[in-house]
Amino acid sequence: MLKGLNPLLGPDLLKVLRAMGHGDEVAIVDGNYPADADAKRLIRADGHSASALLDAILSVMPLDEMVPDCAFRPAAYLDPNRMEPVFADFERILKTWEPKRQATALIGTDFYNRVKGCYAIVATSEARFYGNIVLRKGVIHP
Repeated sequence: MLKGLNPLLGPDLLKVLRAMGHGDEVAIVDGNYPADADAKRLIRADGHSASALLDAILSVMPLDEMVPDCAFRPAAYLDPNRMEPVFADFERILKTWEPKRQATALIGTDFYNRVKGCYAIVATSEARFYGNIVLRKGVIHP
């Protein structure tokens, strides 16, 4: 345990987040996502929700302010306007840590291809459908 750090940020996850550079992306995925098949680097966060991991990660990692979109979620049932409860949780957490940002919906294979391109995937036990989000890392200003 370390002072001031969310306890969900284990050593493997902290190492990955620290090693990521500006513009690298990390995906937080639900329990149904084929994380092992798609991950370049896989971090297991079994027993925890995607929302809890999103909150923990955003407590230490800035989002990219140099691009219009820096957080991405799937479009539920191919409808980018459909707001699932898990998406509402994501938006609430984004507003807490990055008040000017929201998650952009990506349809079908666009979302899956984005996850496959991520620096790392954090696999959670999120049981809600579509409980996935991709975050693009920003910078810490001097």
